[in-house]
Amino acid sequence: MTLHATIDRVTDRIRKRSDQTRSAYLKKIARAAQDGPARAHLSCGNQAHAYAAMDDKGDMATTRKPNIGIVTAYNDMLSAHQPYENYPERIRAAGRAAGATVQVAGGVPAMCDGVTQGRPGMELSLFSRDVIALAAGVALSHDCFDSAMYLGVCDKIVPGLFIAAATFGHVPAVFVPAGPMPSGLPNDEKSKIRQQFATGEIGRDALMAAEMASYHSPGTCTFYGTANTNQMLMEFMGLHLPGASFVNP
Repeated sequence: MTLHATIDRVTDRIRKRSDQTRSAYLKKIARAAQDGPARAHLSCGNQAHAYAAMDDKGDMATTRKPNIGIVTAYNDMLSAHQPYENYPERIRAAGRAAGATVQVAGGVPAMCDGVTQGRPGMELSLFSRDVIALAAGVALSHDCFDSAMYLGVCDKIVPGLFIAAATFGHVPAVFVPAGPMPSGLPNDEKSKIRQQFATGEIGRDALMAAEMASYHSPGTCTFYGTANTNQMLMEFMGLHLPGASFVNP
């Protein structure tokens, strides 16, 4: 298939404009990869601090088992991120079964425009992406991990985690989705109830019941908003396991 001429021109322009910075980045990543796993260069004191709380610390000190770092956006206030609560425990068990060790490297904030819409908190929306990238970078800066797993969804969290993953591009990474909530009250029914409330036909109790029947369980939004499209994007790019984006929590 021939690339559209306009897309080809724009891509070429981006390629030329970013050549210098891209080359510097690729050299940095190649150099880091050539040095080998970062934790191999940690001193005994560094490593003792990193492994002190681990059940597997004997393995970490005496074997070459790979150590996987988890960066998680878990909180139980947002439906999209609540499923992540038990992921580290499950990943740790799967890691042991596969001959690896697992640690939670750090947590990052996660916010939802659906909650902050119309409120001053929404002004923090885009800023939160940079905070997430920085927080994930701090977590990985300990140089303890042979690979990383990023737990997060939606339009600020995924890009922020992606920025950190690219910064530590020499560390193999996979993004882990939480999955969408099952379908709830259909949009046309919800819209009808909102109109009835606006005209005074029903009270706030009925409106609230309809809203909560629409948005009703753990998982990402029930519509193709950014929480779901970002999960799809990670899968298209090969950063999710194939078919993982739409498995319900």
